[in-house]
Amino acid sequence: MDSNLGVLMDSSAARRRLQAIQDHLVPDGDFSSFQLRLNVTAGEFFNGDGYSVVLPEKLQTGKWNVYRSARSPLKLVDRFPDHPEIGTLHDNFVRSVDVYRDYKYLGTRIRCDGTVGEYKWMTYGEAGTARTALGSGLVNHGISKGSCIGLYFINRPEWLVVDHACSAYSYISVPLYDTLGPDAVQFIVNHAHVQVIFCVPQTLNSLLSFLSEIPSVRLIVVVGGVDDQIPSLPSSTGVQILTYASLLSQGSNNIQPFCPPKPDDIATICYTSGTTGTPKGVILSHGNLIASVAGCSLALKFYPSDVYISYLPLAHIYERANQVSSVYFGVAVGFYQGDNMKLMDDMIALRPTIFCSVPRLYNRIYAGIINAVKTSGVLKERLFNAAYNSKKQAIMNGKSPSPIWDKLVFNKIKAKIGGRVRVLASGASPLSPDILEFLKICFGGIVFEGYGMTETSCVISAMDPDDTLCGHVGAPNPACEIKLVDVPEMNYTSDDQPYSRGEICIRGPLVFKGYFKDEVQTRETVDEDGWLHTGDIGLWLPGGRLKIIDRKKNIFKLAQGEYIAPEKIENVYAKCKFVAQCFVYGDSFNSSLVAVVSVDLETLKSWASSEGIKYNDLAELCNDPRARAAVLADMDAVGREAQLRGFEFAKAVTLVHEPFTLENGLLTPTFKIKRPQAKEYFANIISNMYAELASSDPSS
Repeated sequence: MDSNLGVLMDSSAARRRLQAIQDHLVPDGDFSSFQLRLNVTAGEFFNGDGYSVVLPEKLQTGKWNVYRSARSPLKLVDRFPDHPEIGTLHDNFVRSVDVYRDYKYLGTRIRCDGTVGEYKWMTYGEAGTARTALGSGLVNHGISKGSCIGLYFINRPEWLVVDHACSAYSYISVPLYDTLGPDAVQFIVNHAHVQVIFCVPQTLNSLLSFLSEIPSVRLIVVVGGVDDQIPSLPSSTGVQILTYASLLSQGSNNIQPFCPPKPDDIATICYTSGTTGTPKGVILSHGNLIASVAGCSLALKFYPSDVYISYLPLAHIYERANQVSSVYFGVAVGFYQGDNMKLMDDMIALRPTIFCSVPRLYNRIYAGIINAVKTSGVLKERLFNAAYNSKKQAIMNGKSPSPIWDKLVFNKIKAKIGGRVRVLASGASPLSPDILEFLKICFGGIVFEGYGMTETSCVISAMDPDDTLCGHVGAPNPACEIKLVDVPEMNYTSDDQPYSRGEICIRGPLVFKGYFKDEVQTRETVDEDGWLHTGDIGLWLPGGRLKIIDRKKNIFKLAQGEYIAPEKIENVYAKCKFVAQCFVYGDSFNSSLVAVVSVDLETLKSWASSEGIKYNDLAELCNDPRARAAVLADMDAVGREAQLRGFEFAKAVTLVHEPFTLENGLLTPTFKIKRPQAKEYFANIISNMYAELASSDPSS
């Protein structure tokens, strides 16, 4: 063959290949964050839907109903694309100790004497050295590979050093929630056969009070303890107590080689409180946690110059996943001083660039700013409104807002949380779209909401950093796929218009290994095809965005056969100005719902003042029929606006001035209502409301 002709043919084939690749790519400047779009050949595999792509559950037959991230449509992410060699938490930390050795890692304001000062830092290299000494100390005490290590204290640098030691020497970390109380701690220690517990002086006394009830424990290590103040136990107990400093010293004098885990090995057992019964132990492997964080890293990058404030409980998966991500990117982690009321002081001292929180705190920040604006005088309020509206218009139109508004108004607001935050994330429960938009305008940078659970190693889905639409939880984490399954008893199906609806189900490398010693509940949660059933009801918005609309697990029937999902109704009533917290109740013996409302005291007192109502104490005001009528009228108005169905409206309300709390047993540590406990706690109130309804309307 003529060589020139061969070259021409080769170049023609190359051009065709390039053109085929080009056909899959979105042109420059057009949806730059999406990498692939639908065309003739790609259509054989998936349909593009903006932030998500859609695949059929079975490639030959079946509905196109499985959603994946548009960032990784043909392969679920299970490793960091830039570092596929990282398969475990140990690998992740080893790399960071090597790469970021002299960078700040763990910072605290608490001095040795308990006073508070400026942040002092431990580098990645120093944390690596402490991790090795601590793990060696445990090995020297005869703690064998695969043993469970309990952590019974709140966030501080030692928590993460212990966790890294567990990873390096193939131990399993088991957080012991400080908020769960001694009974649950005792249950978890026995259930997981915990052999070592790291605690602080405050939690040591609690442990010692039931030491005879936790026979698996061999070693108690007191973080922040002083040697001459540590009690000695009789040898007959078989338990040794020593300080964290002593264990570090012992390990330093006899360093042991690492015992690295494999990706499928258990990294941690996270016990979730649930709303009923005993805690469930969620088994998460190293591979689960790496996959989850690696998937999120495709959309959101952090840098060694970033500073993260750690105050969310390390016992919960939200904060654990954030810490794995921080290590990967070499982020500096500063700890709060342990008091939520002083968190803003800590933020001003630390000046973080990354802030992850929950709606409760964002709601407080929002209320504080709004109150400050309203009491600042007419001119300042007008200036704020002008700045807010101008910035909102620019953001909604995809333009850069004028920097003048930040200089005049918003920089003062940003200073309240340190002045440098560039990423604000919200999770754990739904955030109002209005408040998310407010945060974007006031604080700028990246503001987004995510959705996840312990059983999925944290993030199931998250808003794209470039997305301007609020009111949803974004596209799937590239480490999982999502489908919606019909729930006919609640009238949620894939044929619903305008959007298909159903129970959110998850599959992929981030799905947990099961509940510890509980095959029955594991099988109830994960089906034979590997789909985890979340119990949440969702729908797909345009662009492949997931929106959570309801909850399946807490549904009950009214007397007339209508199904009720109380959490959905409570979330609606939460928007009522009088409502701080709300518990909606109904059962199959009654045809209507009733509600117990923990009132917003300032709003109720202000209303009473405007109505000229006199009262001796808050209990008297809450019992005033006029107050109950005003609150119920406002709840009705909010319910109509949210288009609640007739039988979803509460027909009677009782007002209480005490909040629902962990202490009175009405909330879980993640601030969800414990329904059976609330039903028992308010039994007389509920009975009285139904009696009133029956006397006024026998058909109720």
